[in-house]
This record gives sequence, structure tokens and C-alpha cells, in this order.
Amino acid sequence: MIDNIPQALAWAALGCGFTWLMTTAGSAVVFFFRSERRLMHHIFLGFAAGVMVAASVWSLLNPAIEQAEGLGVPGWLPAAGGFLLGVAFLMALDTFLPHLHVDADEPEGVPSDWKRTTLLVSAVTLHNIPEGMSVGLLFAMAAQTAGAAGEAYLGMAVALAVGIGLQNFPEGAAVSLPLAREGLSRRRAFAMGSLSGIVEPIFGVLVVLASGWIAPYMPWLLSFAAGAMIYVVVEELVPEAHLGEHSNVGTLGFIAGFVVMMVLDVALG
Repeated sequence: MIDNIPQALAWAALGCGFTWLMTTAGSAVVFFFRSERRLMHHIFLGFAAGVMVAASVWSLLNPAIEQAEGLGVPGWLPAAGGFLLGVAFLMALDTFLPHLHVDADEPEGVPSDWKRTTLLVSAVTLHNIPEGMSVGLLFAMAAQTAGAAGEAYLGMAVALAVGIGLQNFPEGAAVSLPLAREGLSRRRAFAMGSLSGIVEPIFGVLVVLASGWIAPYMPWLLSFAAGAMIYVVVEELVPEAHLGEHSNVGTLGFIAGFVVMMVLDVALG
């Protein structure tokens, strides 16, 4: 059981609130530009993918293995099992939730009467669920762990929030600008871009509220979040980052995102 739920809630609200604020700031780009440059789009997608891969390893899988071993459980068991469950969960959402990727002609998921703009927003919202869970889980672990280990988890949680926030800025622009191209007013495109990130504080806070019951399964849940994030990277971010002629810039963006997140995690954690 977590003894300091209020502190964990405050930390998670601040951390996930920052990531949402960065999404909102990115969405505000629609007031200054009419369209998104494709070259920058590929760079930002690669950067987001690099951040998520590094975060999955240093911020999620490594703590999951360490905590499992501390509980007397083989570290690989929850790491592998939770990872596969996270992949299965995101695959199920990707299969059934109606959504549409930028530049795609046909929506994915079950057939629906949703508007094209709603489908575009749902695609990004789908990505943000595991990100919010990840930040909330690490702050919950920081609140339940005393001493130097707790400080290390807090550092990792802060690093993860900063890393996800950095990649959420271009993600917000990647939502609002296409919505404006679809005919929405800039004000409405900004609002929908901002709202695409609201699931992060929602899921971050929900995870903390449930932490009293899920504490024994924390290694599994951390690995679950890692699997969900890696699914998003492999299924969508990396392929989209390499569309068109400038495939090398997507790769360089990935490397930059990976290095930035790795440095943040090692320095703060």
C-alpha cells in the first residue's frame, strides 16, 4: 500500500499536467502557421520514437526488473510478461478503436460514422494513454519508496515527464495543423489538439488512485506501459517517420530523441 497518496497525486498531476501543457503549446502553432513542413514532421516523429524507446528501457523496464528482484521474483518474468500484455492491449485498441492517421485515406478500427477530424484526434489520443500511465506509475513508486531509492524513482519520473513533454510539443502541432487543413477554424483546431493530450493527466492520476491495490503488481504494470509504448513506436511512429524522400532525417530524429531521453534519465535518476 502507498502511504502518501496525496503526495503521489500532486506529483502525478504536476508531471502529467506538464506533458499536457506541452501538447497545448504545440497545438498553438496553428495560430502562426497554416501548414506543417513535411521534413520537420519526419524529424519530430523520429524524435518522439527515440524518446519512447529510451523511456521504455531506462524508466520502465529497468525499474520493473529491479523491483521484481527486490520482491524475490525473477526479474525477467514481469518484464517479459507485462511487456507482452502491454503490446496486446494496444494492439486490441488499435484494432477496434476507430482512428485515422495523418495522410491516410482510410480509417482503421471498426467501421464508424465518426468525422475525419474526430478520427485524426483519436489516433493521437490512443498514443497518449500509455504515456500518462507511465508517468503516474513512476510517481506512485517514488511516493511508496523511502530513502535513496525513492529519490531515484522521483528523478526517473521527472525525467520521463520532461522527455514526454518535449515530444508532445511537436505532437500537438501534428494534430492541430492537419485539423486546420481539414477545414476547422484555427481556434477549434487548437482546442482539439490540446484535448488530444488530456488523457495523460487523467490516466496518470487514475493509476495513482489505484496504486493501493496494484502496488504488488507494479513491476508488471511498468512493463505493461513499456510494451504499449514500444507497440506505438514500431507500429506507427517509425513507419511514418520514414515516409517520403527524407528517410534519413527520421532516423536522425530517432537518435536525437533516444540520446536526450537517456541523458535525462541517467542524470536525474
